[in-house]
Amino acid sequence: MQFCGIKLNIMKYLLQLEELFQFLATILVLYFLPVHFPWWLWIILFLLSDLSMLGYLVNTTVGAYLYNIIHHKAIAFIIITIGFFSGLLWLEISGIILFGHIAMDRTLGFGFKYTDSFKHTHLDWMQEKKPDSYNNEMLHA
Repeated sequence: MQFCGIKLNIMKYLLQLEELFQFLATILVLYFLPVHFPWWLWIILFLLSDLSMLGYLVNTTVGAYLYNIIHHKAIAFIIITIGFFSGLLWLEISGIILFGHIAMDRTLGFGFKYTDSFKHTHLDWMQEKKPDSYNNEMLHA
């Protein structure tokens, strides 16, 4: 689809809009839970899963796999479920925070990573100029 001569990837934007609402829902859930931390601690907990990017210090393959495992919503749901059924509120909150972090990342365009580059995600390339070997037309056909 084109708008004013600009090629738009509508599916990408629909996915990001969906993720935005999931992120906002996570904030609401955390707000109504009976846990109150200082605001700065919420930010630290929220960004903690980004330590998975340290895998990129080894190479892009290790980095992509580690990032994708930690940033998979199934992992967040498993943590939430275990926390809920075991009565461990801290574990349940950890899963909710992870879920919210993943939704925020995808809202901003940080999707699952391909092993060739950190900026190559399942949502698209995070940069304007794509490599010459990348055929953009195949994704937007």
